Amino acid sequence: MVITRFAPSPTGHLHVGNLRTALFNYLIAYKASGTFILRLDDTDPERSRPEFADSIQRDLEWLGLQWSRLERQSNRLGRYQEVAQHLRKNNQLYECFESQSELSLRRKTLRNMGKPPIYDRSALALTEAEKDNLRNKSPSYWRFKLDSKKIHWHDGIQGQVGVDTSSLSDPVLIRADGQFLYTIASVVDDLDMNISDVVRGSDHITNTAVQIQIMHALGNQCPFFAHHSLLTGPSGEPLAKRLGTLSIGDLRDEGVEPMALLSMLTFLGTGLKLQLCSSLEELASHFQITAFSAATVKFDKIDLVSLTARCIAMLPFEEVQDEICRLNVPASMAEQFWRTVRKNLNRRDEIGDWWSIIRDGVEPQVADEDQKFIKEAFELLPAPPYNDQTWSDWTNSVSVHSGRKGRQLFMPLRRALTGKSHGPEMNKLMPLMQKIIRQT
Repeated sequence: MVITRFAPSPTGHLHVGNLRTALFNYLIAYKASGTFILRLDDTDPERSRPEFADSIQRDLEWLGLQWSRLERQSNRLGRYQEVAQHLRKNNQLYECFESQSELSLRRKTLRNMGKPPIYDRSALALTEAEKDNLRNKSPSYWRFKLDSKKIHWHDGIQGQVGVDTSSLSDPVLIRADGQFLYTIASVVDDLDMNISDVVRGSDHITNTAVQIQIMHALGNQCPFFAHHSLLTGPSGEPLAKRLGTLSIGDLRDEGVEPMALLSMLTFLGTGLKLQLCSSLEELASHFQITAFSAATVKFDKIDLVSLTARCIAMLPFEEVQDEICRLNVPASMAEQFWRTVRKNLNRRDEIGDWWSIIRDGVEPQVADEDQKFIKEAFELLPAPPYNDQTWSDWTNSVSVHSGRKGRQLFMPLRRALTGKSHGPEMNKLMPLMQKIIRQT
């Protein structure tokens, strides 16, 4: 049974970097008819906030990435305590008392000596009496005792990976304030929830080596791991979620279509030609985790503009019918209106702009040198209603009268009728026009 998870910390809004992780895990489960779990890593009571948890869920729902079940790590603290006690009994979790300033000074000293700044395990040499004395002065924290060896695994994206844990400090699993950290909470959850595949960013590779040791200490098999490359902005800058850079909410507000964004992330970094997909099923048919490169990938949201326009142009009338209905477009012309304007939209809210032009007309946009030409042209334009021959008949008459042809003929007339230099084919737009504001 394939079971995947997306485990964001609700300490900020979802951005395209962690959406990539969510999408990969979702598609792996989707392709296998498996289970996709949304697991909120909310063990930090100071930074985890309900508004961010709600925002993450709202963004995933907007994108259509529906989870099979929702888990919250804050509901599982008792379970983490059980596992911690098990590790203590096996002498794999040990108590420490150094302050942050003490640790910082030790690291600085080791660097000055040309040695790696790893924890020296001095806490293991403390007697019980010394520990009791230190407990009376300050709260303790707990480290996992690593085996000093190289951890190997075959990674779904990185290939063969090896991390020498002898070069790492024993990781802190429980802070002095009692908070369980990601390293232990994630392991316990992955094991208890039978997670089969763990896909996350390459910045977690060292964490993975540590967590594999913890999994072995708990006597359990490891899931399949794949670590995708990190996305950067177009200039190579990191996508910081707490700064709101490329947040999903911002992209939604800018009119980006869900399938445009998901299609881009499904192909970005694979070397395959990007294909705009119309459904999650189609996305899944192209997705293969092993197709992704380990190299860092740049994400430029400018590319989403054209993708979104293409996505909108593909939408059937049924998907926008409610939006068009809310604009009070008459039912008799609603579908024709959509077919006419859909290939000329960069974002959905422009549907209303075109309906306003059709319903109310616009003040003619006329260059100084075209004033006389447009005034005379409007004298040749009959009153509505119009049909699909009106534009052709009118422009032929205007051409004969003025001698203008081609762009010099059509562009000033388009701008006078619509206020825009570009738009739907005028022979299809004219039958919809309910009002034209004439040049005076």
